[in-house]
Amino acid sequence: MTGFRLSSSPLDALRPAAFGADPSGERMARIRRSPNFADGVFTNPVGAQRTPSGAMLKFLPTYFRAEERARRAPAGSVPVHPTTVADLAVPAASGLRLTWMGHSSVLAEIDGARVLFDPVWSERCSPFAFAGPKRLHPVPVPLRETGPLNAVVISHDHYDHLDMPTVRALARGTGAQFVVPLGVGAHLEHWGVPADRITELDWHEQAQVAGLTFTATPARHFCGRALRNTQHTLWASWVVAGPAHRIFHSGDTGYFSGFKDIGAQYGPFDATMVQIGAYSEFWPDIHMTPEEGLQAHADLQGDAAHGVFLPIHWGTFNLAPHPWEEPAEGSVAAARRHGARVATPRPGQPFEPTGVLPADPWWRALSVQPTEAAPERPETPAAAPEVSLRA
Repeated sequence: MTGFRLSSSPLDALRPAAFGADPSGERMARIRRSPNFADGVFTNPVGAQRTPSGAMLKFLPTYFRAEERARRAPAGSVPVHPTTVADLAVPAASGLRLTWMGHSSVLAEIDGARVLFDPVWSERCSPFAFAGPKRLHPVPVPLRETGPLNAVVISHDHYDHLDMPTVRALARGTGAQFVVPLGVGAHLEHWGVPADRITELDWHEQAQVAGLTFTATPARHFCGRALRNTQHTLWASWVVAGPAHRIFHSGDTGYFSGFKDIGAQYGPFDATMVQIGAYSEFWPDIHMTPEEGLQAHADLQGDAAHGVFLPIHWGTFNLAPHPWEEPAEGSVAAARRHGARVATPRPGQPFEPTGVLPADPWWRALSVQPTEAAPERPETPAAAPEVSLRA
């Protein structure tokens, strides 16, 4: 399946390469046939607004307030784990090992195969090298030292999940198959990934790679990279199952009841990698709070105590008004309240879900505390009211 839009005007010729390409041809025809495509756009499993009406005008003063700006970044250097290529070359004793590289990037070694989720190795998550959210910690492991990869999985096409320079480097330096939601292949082909190395899936479609089954599952989010964002590329969460283990990666999503259905059909999981950062009361439907993330974990497992909960989508880029450390602190607190096993590794720290979990609250030494004049911050974020477990 090939074909991306050719330049049809002088303005198209000026389009930055990082914007990617719009689906067309047979790819667009397949999109139109999707049961998740209606009235010219992909739709959410549950209705969602990107922001409540008029919220951005309320958000901007909060974003630029001096004290709150300071609290959205670590107070010192983030302690990146000194993982080496030799460490990653030793097979996982249990057959499953996860290495959180920061934000939503996770290297999963599962049943003899290696899968890299949402790899972003650039200094900024932006179409431009000179502007946009900048890394708050170094890349833990050089891309060439992550070892041989069987698959690269992308959850959706936002810049903090789909990074053009990283994709190009992986296309040149590995033989990995790219497994992506429907329509995202147009971006990859535009950047030089061969069509035969791209597998595009609609929700609940499956593909086999290196003895693993990859299933695209629903998420509650949206897509877009350019100034005009037609919703023509799908967003997804992912189930990856091997002969002995299965894992779940949420991508970006708001909380919705569909996690129970995903768990019932494809779970339970040895580990869930769940988005718990970049949330806000200004966009409550498209990102989860820590308490909602723990609820999603419980829904997926049928029991909060089953498997391991790995909080992702925090710590690396400043994308929301909450304090930098709050997603981790809120996740640990939610897990403690509900009896869940939670892993809180430093970026680049490998661990096996069946073994001793990384639990050092390393972020606390880097949190910027509010001034005496400011009200105390509650343990659970104000924008994240506690959700009672319904699993």
